[in-house]
Amino acid sequence: MAASGQPRKLQEQVAHGGPVRCVHIGRKSGGVMVTGGDDKKVNLWSVGRPNAILSLAGHTSSVESVSFDCSERTVVAGSAGGTLKMWDLEHGRVARTLTGHRSSAITVEWHPYGEFFASGSADTYLKVWDMRQRACIQTYRGHAGAVRNLLFSPDGRWVVSGCDGGEVRLWDLTAGKLLTELCTHAGAVSALAIHPTEFLMATAAADRTVRLWDLETFSPVGAALPEPGGGSRRVAFTPDGSALLSAGEESLR
Repeated sequence: MAASGQPRKLQEQVAHGGPVRCVHIGRKSGGVMVTGGDDKKVNLWSVGRPNAILSLAGHTSSVESVSFDCSERTVVAGSAGGTLKMWDLEHGRVARTLTGHRSSAITVEWHPYGEFFASGSADTYLKVWDMRQRACIQTYRGHAGAVRNLLFSPDGRWVVSGCDGGEVRLWDLTAGKLLTELCTHAGAVSALAIHPTEFLMATAAADRTVRLWDLETFSPVGAALPEPGGGSRRVAFTPDGSALLSAGEESLR
């Protein structure tokens, strides 16, 4: 933050030879970043340095989603063709190519304990992959539109998915079935967040609203006034859970 209290740009870099489609910062260190783009590459960065540490080529279509595992040694990347690749960052190579989605793998998310990850696709399916078995172990169906957002609960028992149809679904990973469906919004779900210590979830969507949900009763507990412009694109609880941040195209609240 600048002395005047106004934000200032720390760094700008050309990350790809075309539009950047996705970015993820490693949760463990907060010091590494991975990006994917229309140039079909996955690039790894050290935050604060101008040049990529690794540039990984191998996808045959644009890279739509990327995510570090909890150790920051592996990145999973989803492509517009539906293929998922696991990248071994230590050796700079593909460790595994996974197929199963029939169209773009829009979102990927690692389980908080690292042995599983989930992927959501424009084919409306949510898939859970077990890296010990090196295969898909669950395919969840029922969304009315493309699955664009995924989030594991902090205890790893549930995975939450949001889609273009406006609904949010909670899936029980142990039972392998739908736990509940929340018909939340009149537009595509754009963001999900779960409180770090309480049974509270925030959802945001293209209808320009942010809603809060009690995860013990699965009932709504509040809603923010419509956001200006294009609405909220991201929501996040602060680490201590005392506040909820909502980032839109024209504002941060």
